[in-house]
Amino acid sequence: MLTGKRILITGPTGQVARPLVAALAPVNEVFTLARFTKAEDRAAIEALGAHTIAADLATDALTEVPQDLDYVLNLAVVKSGDFDYDLRANAEGVGRLMLRTRGVKGFLHVSSTAVYEYAGHEPRREDSPLGDNHRAMYPTYSIAKIAAETVARFTAREFGIPTTIARLSVPYGNNGGWPWYHVMMMQHGVPIELHPDRPNVYNPLHERDCLAKIPALLAAASTDATTVNFGGSQAVSIEEWCAYLSELTGFQPVFKENPKGFGSLQIDTTKLHAIAGPTEVDWKDGMREMIQALGPQLLKKA
Repeated sequence: MLTGKRILITGPTGQVARPLVAALAPVNEVFTLARFTKAEDRAAIEALGAHTIAADLATDALTEVPQDLDYVLNLAVVKSGDFDYDLRANAEGVGRLMLRTRGVKGFLHVSSTAVYEYAGHEPRREDSPLGDNHRAMYPTYSIAKIAAETVARFTAREFGIPTTIARLSVPYGNNGGWPWYHVMMMQHGVPIELHPDRPNVYNPLHERDCLAKIPALLAAASTDATTVNFGGSQAVSIEEWCAYLSELTGFQPVFKENPKGFGSLQIDTTKLHAIAGPTEVDWKDGMREMIQALGPQLLKKA
């Protein structure tokens, strides 16, 4: 894990970034950037030992962002549905942030596997075709993510900023995630949408593995913008993890087929393994731990 560094983390109140702040702030000088529209969110991040900077990447000057940083972890994401704002925040924002912090040893831009075109059950490689994958649920998301990668790549090359673009699969852990939403949906009988071309396979990434891989992802940063899939080494379907969550809780999933749903989005982890090695948290162990942390009363009694 990183220690003794000056690190900026954007999007610190989010599901993925908050555990990183909690882990890194005690042993580094961590600065966090968000809009912080809620005073309680800012207080909670400061309670973790991090400095807070209130700014909107779409509109605000970034003059409060230190320029003598070692690393930047950019996990900020906006999905308001407004194309103009979302492109400014996600794409133009990453460019502005990179220019402000251009002296860093490594800039990690966390993207998403939502940039890939749907292709059935074929695992997506880093050179696979891109597409508007998440349009059905988040109209601006995939396009804004592709645009952000383009800006990050251009800025890295043009200004010599060592950069890694990590395309995140399904993050989860003790701070929530998609499998946790499925637990809640199962509890209340809410249908879980599935693409009819089953199984719907992903690569869930536990928060501990996310933290553990960050130093290697930063070390792999290059001015050509190293691009790598970032997910768990185990490929698991929604159907499979919902069945296991049902075993743990007794709640039964109700599936509803939707041809406009996301569909299977398994990734090829070959490049990730070469850079950072395989992940370590078994998906079943991680999901059991998730429920124990967030809703222990939901577990069936032995």
